[in-house]
Amino acid sequence: MKPKKTSKDTELSSDANLDADLPPSKTKLKADADAQQALGVRLCELPKDKLLKLNLPEDLFTAVRDSKKITANGAIRRHRQYLGRLMRDIDTAPILEQLSRWDGKHTAENAYFHGLERWRDRMIADSNVLSEFITLYPKTDIQQLRTLVRNAQKEAEANKPPKSSREIFKLLREITRASQPAGNEDSTETSFDETDGNLE
Repeated sequence: MKPKKTSKDTELSSDANLDADLPPSKTKLKADADAQQALGVRLCELPKDKLLKLNLPEDLFTAVRDSKKITANGAIRRHRQYLGRLMRDIDTAPILEQLSRWDGKHTAENAYFHGLERWRDRMIADSNVLSEFITLYPKTDIQQLRTLVRNAQKEAEANKPPKSSREIFKLLREITRASQPAGNEDSTETSFDETDGNLE
């Protein structure tokens, strides 16, 4: 048997319905407008190839591209407000989703490159680390890597430009990318463990 609704329950229910019927508050509208304007500004920072992938409406795409030509402070502020108005007329969810994917990829790439740097620095500091790397990547040309590590150590001792250090980084990138499954060379899902530089 269902409990009877009290007058208090009815009041709460009608209050909720009233809230649903109310227009958004000025604070909420201002927050939404600020978010749309901020998204417009974010689009202005993207390179053209990424902008094209977003399939923006023509007027928004043009406004975003034009923003790079505007330098006066007052004009920049007005143009940002214009971008915000244009953003109100479109569904921003697909744009936010794509930006989020790019941000995630960028983060994974950074982790991957930091892992390579850690391997390189450990090798230059201690040649025995080479054997650790070879265990993980047995197809490595050990002679080439050992020569580069020796040269990098000499360059560091002589305070010379780190030419060999850069070469080691490039070689490690080639080796680790080649070890990924076929067709997955550009994947940034693979990252390095923060503690020892091992690929996860």
